[in-house]
Amino acid sequence: MNLTTQSLTGDALVAALPDLARLRMTVFRDWPYLYDGTLAYEQQYLATFAAAPGAVCIVARDGDTIVGASTAAPMAEADEEFRLPFIANGYDIQQVFYCGESVLLPGYRGGGVGHAFFDGREAHARKLGGFKHTTFCRVVRPDDHPLKPADYRPLDGFWLKRGYAPAEGIVAHYAWKDIDQPVETVKALQFWIRELC
Repeated sequence: MNLTTQSLTGDALVAALPDLARLRMTVFRDWPYLYDGTLAYEQQYLATFAAAPGAVCIVARDGDTIVGASTAAPMAEADEEFRLPFIANGYDIQQVFYCGESVLLPGYRGGGVGHAFFDGREAHARKLGGFKHTTFCRVVRPDDHPLKPADYRPLDGFWLKRGYAPAEGIVAHYAWKDIDQPVETVKALQFWIRELC
């Protein structure tokens, strides 16, 4: 295994979008997202993301194959569902950098790629300048959900070590179709936040 990470913007980011779509549809089918995605939606969603000023994608490669990716962009470029909870809580969204999805194939987890994803996104925010906070969100699922794996280990400890903490009262609501549901349903997404030092 020869894992490397690289920060992609502009045309290089656009070139990686098919791999990012594939990874999202694969990894997000698992707990806790249970996402039943379509390629058409992924193409539209990722094209919008890639066109956002300040967007970045940190990719992890095993040789030449992309096995993981982590996205980020200024919160001002994010969907309204993500911006509004910050505005309602008095944040200047021009000063918030949104760390979006991180997807990594199971066989590559636990080897430090998660830290590389956060390091790369936070470094990009510092390079752009003007940001006071970085943030991300996680889906809130009930502990007794029938599809929750018995051996699931949440990432809270990892995020806390990175300096993040749950942002009280900052929750987004976003709809997608679960793998066990016939239609889209709205989920709560709890934001975690830290000051960008």
